[in-house]
Amino acid sequence: MGLDLDLRASEDDGIWTDDEPLMCCAVVPEAPNTATFSFVSPSGRQFRYEPGQFVTLELPVPGGTLWKTYTISSSPSRPLTLGVTVKAQAASIGTRWMLDHLKPGMQIKATGPAGIFTLPRREKKKYLFISAGSGITPSLSMTTYLYDRGTDSDVTFVHCAQRPQDIICRQRLEQMASRVPSIRLFFIVEQDDPYRVWTGLRGRLNQLMIGLIAGDYLEREVYCCGPEPFMDAVREMLIALGYDMERYHQESFVAPVKKEEQLPQHDDVVPDEEASASVTFARSDVAADCKETDTVLAVARTAGIVIPSGCTFGVCGTCKIRKIAGEVHMVHNGGISEDDIAAGYILACCSKPMGAIEVDV
Repeated sequence: MGLDLDLRASEDDGIWTDDEPLMCCAVVPEAPNTATFSFVSPSGRQFRYEPGQFVTLELPVPGGTLWKTYTISSSPSRPLTLGVTVKAQAASIGTRWMLDHLKPGMQIKATGPAGIFTLPRREKKKYLFISAGSGITPSLSMTTYLYDRGTDSDVTFVHCAQRPQDIICRQRLEQMASRVPSIRLFFIVEQDDPYRVWTGLRGRLNQLMIGLIAGDYLEREVYCCGPEPFMDAVREMLIALGYDMERYHQESFVAPVKKEEQLPQHDDVVPDEEASASVTFARSDVAADCKETDTVLAVARTAGIVIPSGCTFGVCGTCKIRKIAGEVHMVHNGGISEDDIAAGYILACCSKPMGAIEVDV
């Protein structure tokens, strides 16, 4: 049974504001414990917002009202509906209530839209969207917006999930990419689905994958959303790759911000090409001056010291050595375990001395 609404829009209908409730008009399952809820304005007003912004829903959960913030997964280029795509975690209360109880025809209150994690006012031509889990939602909104506008924007879309079945809105993304060559999709999973073949990338996102997926990443505007540890790892990768972090944008889907002054301050460690450093090779009784941007392996080779190495990209682990003193900036790609790092070991190929260090070589 359809809703008794006149969905024909006109200029007289105006723009929806949060003094009016939202009416649920559709619920679409997307993945396990995940669904997209679409809403209309009961009065027929249209929605105006920026791709990547969020709304806060007032949810009547047992025990009292809960205000829950969700990124809008629909696009402002389709103004008759507003959609949020939600994923319930083990401890979810509000999202679990939505999945179990929110049906077409029901009305809920909302505030917003708000948020500054949006596309730039002056449109760029090349984007790299990186997401994990339900952090896919702002990237989905931005990609749909660029697709609908028919611009010549170049979008490389990278999404990480536990399994292929956990990829949210996969069919919607594939439909857009199949019609517009400038949208390129890359899905990375950690596990396969039972009895189904997966021919895409496996493992965790690393620097090698970024280079293979988007060799021109230095030219792209990067937008990242996902769990905090995931975004921290992406920042570390890009810093190590020499990316201009002024062009990097991120937002946690746990705590989106409304104003620029609310943005968290990241204590990034960035090697300075002008800063002096040194490496003392204890067993060889050699000390060499260098810059913070030099790797320990490069310093060793210049000093005539041989450290066995293979990939030179933090994958194989051949160049693992023990650090005796000092601090290094190391971004590896799986070639060393957390236990080894805790024990003081580093990979010479991807470790840069932050000041004076000493190694057991």
